[in-house]
Amino acid sequence: MDIQVLHDAATAAAKRVTAQHLAEHGEDFYCGFAWVQVREKASTKLGRALKSIGFTKAYGGGMQLWNPSGTFSQSMFLKEIGAQAYADVLKNSGINAYVGSRPD
Repeated sequence: MDIQVLHDAATAAAKRVTAQHLAEHGEDFYCGFAWVQVREKASTKLGRALKSIGFTKAYGGGMQLWNPSGTFSQSMFLKEIGAQAYADVLKNSGINAYVGSRPD
């Protein structure tokens, strides 16, 4: 598995669903953050690969990637659907990923 190819596909999926939702529904006014989380130590082979594409150590353990769609919106929902699309690509490749979020 080439982690950069996987990251590029996951990022493209995150951007696509975020842009599609924004075009169809507009931006809601609930501000917040969203990220993708994996329960992987940064010292493992997979952890080092994830670090190379931008994942960082998570406060509660594992690793995380904030706002994978790269949206400049403050909408927590837009960030969540982008993070979910990213996590789904990872899951389909055998990496157990999930979404975390919190309001601002």
